Amino acid sequence: MGERRRIVFWRHGRTDWNAAGRFQGQTDIPLNEDGVRQAKHAARLLAAMGPTSIVASDLQRTRTTAEALAEETGLTVAVDSGLRETNAGRWQGQTFDEIRLSDADLLAQWEDGAVDVAAGGAETRLDVAARTRAAVERALGELGDSGTLVVVSHGGAIRVVLAELLGLPHSLWGALSGLSNCNWSVLEERRAAPGDGADGAPRWRLGEHNAGTLLVPVAVVEG
Repeated sequence: MGERRRIVFWRHGRTDWNAAGRFQGQTDIPLNEDGVRQAKHAARLLAAMGPTSIVASDLQRTRTTAEALAEETGLTVAVDSGLRETNAGRWQGQTFDEIRLSDADLLAQWEDGAVDVAAGGAETRLDVAARTRAAVERALGELGDSGTLVVVSHGGAIRVVLAELLGLPHSLWGALSGLSNCNWSVLEERRAAPGDGADGAPRWRLGEHNAGTLLVPVAVVEG
């Protein structure tokens, strides 16, 4: 095997709902001015990695972030709705303090890292990991045998697909932190080892996590 593939998972820039601590979920909130500046700044750093392909969630905060990298690299942005953030149902638009008042028990289970608890009665982390992994695999199929794929997605979606692709047991998914706005994590393809199964599935290692130098630090909250 020659040059190996890399996947850069890049979270979108800041929004007004991020700043207010609201659970965005799949609500289509745009970047604010800070988020636009973050995306342009981070895009210059990511361009130095030599990306060969970009795919983004179809929500506008990720598409706008991805377009900043497209401007730096000349690449086009593919869009896949499978990369959307968790559908958080009735929690979307609420702050975590507001959710705690109306849905304390469910939120406590979800914040404790349960993978089979539906956020706001909608999607579980297992649901999100399955559809996000499928979207990444579709993009990898277009990439070929080498290159760097940049996946522009959301905090919660990135966190669970990282755990899924790394093969972490469900009890350890909570060991991975979420990403700050416009930070990224990098998976590097591993060489097949003797005795590995013959299913052809790629194997990955975590090369970087929650990396980046930001103009506006933001607390890590999913959404």
